[in-house]
Amino acid sequence: MDIGSLVVFLLIGAVAGWLAGIIMKGFGFGLIGNIVVGIVGAFIAGLVLPRVGIVIGGGIPGSIIHATIGAVILLFIIGLVKRA
Repeated sequence: MDIGSLVVFLLIGAVAGWLAGIIMKGFGFGLIGNIVVGIVGAFIAGLVLPRVGIVIGGGIPGSIIHATIGAVILLFIIGLVKRA
């Protein structure tokens, strides 16, 4: 992985985490928090969405949408665990 790919990877994670924070709570989690939430969300979406039959287009916009959906799922589960 070259430096350009790493920057795009981190940028997609940051944008996805920020969007998920806005959707679920109304604010972001800081730069590092957004990156972590976005990357973990992308991993979760990679596991869950194909099993449900949801396919999202490619490219950077598709990656952001994919990671954002996974990050929203992650934040929803964290919210459920915090209430319990």
